[in-house]
Amino acid sequence: MARADTLDPDNNPWHWLAVDLRVWRLERNLSQADVGRLCGVDNSRVANWESASAKLPQTHAETLDRVWKTKGHFARLRRLAESAHDPNWFDQYTRYEERAEAISAYSALVVHALFQTEDYARALIEGAQVVDDVEGALAVRMARQRLLNAREVPDLRLLVRQSVLEDPVGGPDVMRAQLGHLLDLSHRRGIVVRALPKATAAHPGIDGSFTILRIGQTEHGWSPAVHGGRLVSDPAKIRDYRLRWDLIGDDALSRDSTRNLLRELMEAMR
Repeated sequence: MARADTLDPDNNPWHWLAVDLRVWRLERNLSQADVGRLCGVDNSRVANWESASAKLPQTHAETLDRVWKTKGHFARLRRLAESAHDPNWFDQYTRYEERAEAISAYSALVVHALFQTEDYARALIEGAQVVDDVEGALAVRMARQRLLNAREVPDLRLLVRQSVLEDPVGGPDVMRAQLGHLLDLSHRRGIVVRALPKATAAHPGIDGSFTILRIGQTEHGWSPAVHGGRLVSDPAKIRDYRLRWDLIGDDALSRDSTRNLLRELMEAMR
């Protein structure tokens, strides 16, 4: 966890927000518990905001502006931080992933990393041609799947476009094994796999893949992209992710129908 005295507010807008929160709190001779009562959270949450290990929600930024009469300072700074690209987003996302109690993923282009076989993952990494150490990148990706065998496995929900299941990544043998892996996982307790049929060409997931992680009462959203991705923690934006997830699910096949589709595609690749 970062400490307040190790933050870099000149180059990281989240650190800027964290430092300003601490400075303005101390100027008012308030404790972290005082700010917690103001925002309806405990003092440990405020400590996390001030160390930038957690992000001050927009609603609480607006509360501070209203009570402290800071004329929108914290709300503006929060929006700036949210809009700026953070090269550490993916590292933050994987740390959240390790702790998640529930993971809801929508895959628009490839099978989600937590559901990939090693050969499928290797074919993707080699095909991308963006890393020199393929085996090293593969080991990092497969290590994320340790949570599948943890003592407390998170609830896993995967919505995946049918076209993803039909793309012969790595060749027919590799893809058939990947489909079989999805089929096996779909029978495990707490794991749901559902396919979005090709007939649903225009849908709320047309903009791309995303994942929603839940840790306690907090949710985080992740959207992958070229050269990185975007991590979202603001509750208002998370509601948009959740709505898209629900709407995609409305059009997806049932679990049993998805299993039948997986078997049919496996047979077609023999």
